[in-house]
Amino acid sequence: MMNQVFDNNTKAGTAGGTLLIVLLNIRSEDLLKTAVLAAVGAVVSFCVTLALKLVIKHLRK
Repeated sequence: MMNQVFDNNTKAGTAGGTLLIVLLNIRSEDLLKTAVLAAVGAVVSFCVTLALKLVIKHLRK
């Protein structure tokens, strides 16, 4: 098996090219859907945390 050495220019070029292709293939509908799902997930997580704090507080009494 051959050992290949990749310098920083090769790594940066590969990462930049990959990022560019990904950005060009993302549709605005996908971004909106992702943002909405992230917001819903954050709200649910916050509500579950508050509910668990109340349950633990109630059980300790």
